Amino acid sequence: MKKSLYIFNPGRMSRQDNTLKYTAYDEEGAEGQTKFLPIENVADLYVFGSLDANSALYNFLGKNGVSVHFFDYYEHYTGSFMAKEYLLAGRLQVAQTGHYTSLKKRLVVARKLVEGAAFNLLKNLRYYQGRGRQVAEEIAQIELYVSGLPYATTIAELMGYEGNIRQTYYRCFEQLVNVPGFTFSSRSTQPPQNELNALLSFGNMLCYAACLSQIYHTQLNPTISFLHEPGSRRFSLALDLAEIFKPLLVDRTIFRLLNKKEIQPRDFVRELDGCLLKEAGRKTFVRVFEERLKETIQHRRLNRSVSYQHLIKLECYKLTKHLLNMEEYQPFKAWW
Repeated sequence: MKKSLYIFNPGRMSRQDNTLKYTAYDEEGAEGQTKFLPIENVADLYVFGSLDANSALYNFLGKNGVSVHFFDYYEHYTGSFMAKEYLLAGRLQVAQTGHYTSLKKRLVVARKLVEGAAFNLLKNLRYYQGRGRQVAEEIAQIELYVSGLPYATTIAELMGYEGNIRQTYYRCFEQLVNVPGFTFSSRSTQPPQNELNALLSFGNMLCYAACLSQIYHTQLNPTISFLHEPGSRRFSLALDLAEIFKPLLVDRTIFRLLNKKEIQPRDFVRELDGCLLKEAGRKTFVRVFEERLKETIQHRRLNRSVSYQHLIKLECYKLTKHLLNMEEYQPFKAWW
């Protein structure tokens, strides 16, 4: 089974025959341990450290359909190397573009994305409400915003609703965590101002990259989106899909990490007026996030177990059917 590889240490990766060869560098730049990674076992690479590589390696990765996602020192997602699209279909490209250029069609998809994201946020709040957390006011407020979604006539209005829903949700965040040492006054990015914001930023980037990797294995074009505006240098469809899965993949990972004390205040460093995860904290987060992606649920419609990672790809298939007028898109909503 293919796995995602996370590279935290500086090193050099190269091709040796039909295998990936990775040699880590120590703090003085001297070569350390070398590992050999069979290419058929690699799904994609997440690079957090400095990586030396050459075009021969990227040609090798591209031919084997392995994407590489890069993050800078401050844990910001900076870009991806994507192998040449091998599943693009002209008919779907035309349909996807048509749904973007038609405001009426775009609003239908964008509204569904916000509805799905709001439903899964509410699922988290109701879960903790059942455990005694005082979040009734925020739940009522979010439900009020959701009731206004059918009346939005522009993408900007929908984005406004989405922003208000998430801002209301974040008001509960400190209470949902309920761990001394972790405060959350408001969402802050670039740089995150406290530990909870650092975890959110790090997790959201992992979710974005996971969505991008799954889109690559479908016929969808990752640069044509519906809720977020397509940019010249980003895969905005991954941002759209990530909205639906962040509450289940990222937020629940954070709740587990903090409530079980797997990550503590000592796993963060404050520098340059911001707060960042240390390497040990990043590794812990990645381990639990990977476990979450592989966790399975019994799918009601398919009547079989599917992983959260596969749910992302299923979301791509549902979106594809909608764009081709085969079946109306219904966003993923957690039913358990």
